[in-house]
Amino acid sequence: MTVSNDLMELKEEKIREKYPLAEAMLEGFDHTPRIAAKRQTKDVRERSSGLGTRRRFRSTTPGLVTRSTARPQGVQLSARIFDTDDDAMITPLQASVLRSLRRALSVAQVASDQFAEQSGLSDLKRSNLAGTLDASRKNLFQELLTASALISLHVFANMTDFLLSGITPEAGETEIQSGEVEEVLLDNDQLALHGALWEMDQEIAAAANSDAQLVGVITSFCEKLMEKVTLRAEGSLQARSFSEARYRVEADNFEITGFTPAARARSSVLTMAFKKPEEVVGNHIAKYQAMKLSKMLMAYDFDRKINPFAELGGFIFTFMGDGKPGTGKTTLIQMMAGMINEYCANAGYAFRYQNLSTESIDSYQGKSAQNAKSFIKNITDPNAIGFGTIDDIDQLAGKRGDRQSSAGQLEITAVLMESFAGANTVVRGNCTFGMFSNYPENVDDALRQRAGARFLVDGPQTREDYIDLLHLLIGKNHSIPVGDHRLFEAQAITKAVEASFERHSQPQELALSQVFDRVRLQIGELDSIAKLGTYLKAIQEADERFTGRAIKNITDAIKVRSMDFELPDEWMENPDVFLFKDYDTKKNMIAELARPITVDMVIQEINRYADSEFRYADKSDEAAIENAVREMQRMEEAKRRFMEASRA
Repeated sequence: MTVSNDLMELKEEKIREKYPLAEAMLEGFDHTPRIAAKRQTKDVRERSSGLGTRRRFRSTTPGLVTRSTARPQGVQLSARIFDTDDDAMITPLQASVLRSLRRALSVAQVASDQFAEQSGLSDLKRSNLAGTLDASRKNLFQELLTASALISLHVFANMTDFLLSGITPEAGETEIQSGEVEEVLLDNDQLALHGALWEMDQEIAAAANSDAQLVGVITSFCEKLMEKVTLRAEGSLQARSFSEARYRVEADNFEITGFTPAARARSSVLTMAFKKPEEVVGNHIAKYQAMKLSKMLMAYDFDRKINPFAELGGFIFTFMGDGKPGTGKTTLIQMMAGMINEYCANAGYAFRYQNLSTESIDSYQGKSAQNAKSFIKNITDPNAIGFGTIDDIDQLAGKRGDRQSSAGQLEITAVLMESFAGANTVVRGNCTFGMFSNYPENVDDALRQRAGARFLVDGPQTREDYIDLLHLLIGKNHSIPVGDHRLFEAQAITKAVEASFERHSQPQELALSQVFDRVRLQIGELDSIAKLGTYLKAIQEADERFTGRAIKNITDAIKVRSMDFELPDEWMENPDVFLFKDYDTKKNMIAELARPITVDMVIQEINRYADSEFRYADKSDEAAIENAVREMQRMEEAKRRFMEASRA
């Protein structure tokens, strides 16, 4: 795949020029902590004379005696890394870590130099050194130094995390969390890196006793450092130019996109039992949309970091599958994951699948949110195709106002709401999230409405469905005749889907059907935008939860219908035909297959979405009534027993 033209390459020769300075930092330097407190750590073998042994000169100059008198500490990060195990020889992984740190430090300094040249900071430094810096420019000088420090820290942490993620798969799975990053110094880029390396040294000394732990501690530290720097950068006017910049280090295939973390494209190992589409009986619309969505994901352009479907409309970023227990939700997940996995393997793309399970709920405050954020970050990585599922979401995400929802469940709800439709949500079209539940009425209303599409997973419905399902599940170890039936003819996807969509020309839920009939009686057939809008308003009057987000979800579903075509199998089987084309070519190929939106499409999608909302509301109300009845019955029984005990 070609490199996008808007990337500026950081020259390799300039990076290597910084190697001696980076090596000197790793070898040793003095640092006096300003913010973070020094921990009690074991001393490392001194590798450079004088480091960590010199007493600090205490100035007697008036005004300077109030400064910190903390003794400077010799930071020997390379020696600290050597001491993470008992082996007298350096291990291959330790050497790789040191090389990664040297590389990241060098690139950080080159990026900082680049910013200094472009922003005029270099000229201000020279003027300051010569003592000719104008007083009116001192504030600008300090602001640019702060921005330069932020850039150095973020690039260093970003590239270190990126390089270490490719060292060993096992290392990334080590559950080690570093402490909170505190020593973030923004006086200048050099001091900023010293502070970060000093604190990294402290973290390694406290928690790393093996190679795997070493990588885990450093990557965790880098992630937290990036988060802190990104927050600081939001308030820096001078750092905004870097936020929009894009650089590339060709030798490492590393891209710098402002203060956005980079990630190495790695696939997750899937161990699930995949299902083929013909093994999914019934669930025609859900099956059809899942198959379409699997192919839509493959249109993602890794150079532009955008999917043509996301630009043209019709891409499903989030969807909810609901139905009774045993109707095939898990089978649908297995089918969709299997299809995407096969397509990605054929094209050579990285594919990540992950399910956010109840194990993510933690009693420790903030840990549940952290687990949910990690899940979102892993799936939304723009360097891979992602499919994230949240099975039994009613058990996982708490409903606000429900006293039975734990703090951990509410944390997960907040993270999912922000990630699926928050102010900072970016839909690139490289991933999709599926929420599945047997009891969608127990899901928080606002979270449920963030599902852009609804898949009713109702299982087999017809006589033909049940015959096909029995034949499929009974296996081949029998000689029972099929009888008067053509196997799997009813599962012909195009015919079945057309019939399923046609069914939604009329509402399925009684309450919605009454609204539909009343509106048509008042204004006639729904054949214009004004009449369709009147119908939507009538639905809102019947159910106040039918808000503007519901309209957006409906229009998104309509756009999906306008893209109601299946990308040819040949496009998936032979990547050169479509997948490896440039973005504009893929976009034009897709646009040629689109069809115009019709009134029937709009009515069917309004009814399909509104049916689901009314269905959820009815179930929710019924559940509340049943709970109230049970509570009243318990109170009556309690009163009866109390009266009997009183008489006795």
